[in-house]
Amino acid sequence: MRNRLKVLRAERDWSQQDLAERLQVSRQSVNAIETGKYDPSLPLAFRIADLFGLPIEDIFLKD
Repeated sequence: MRNRLKVLRAERDWSQQDLAERLQVSRQSVNAIETGKYDPSLPLAFRIADLFGLPIEDIFLKD
């Protein structure tokens, strides 16, 4: 699964640490999601979508 997390984060000029704090996860988790090494849990995916004000499918894309 691909995602637009890095682009969305960059548009807001947030660091990985900034995003991690907003989501209450580690910076390493944000990095792993952005690089495709980890797919977030459904609750975390919903928190990400809520934070960016977008539907989940606009952030996480099927390969």
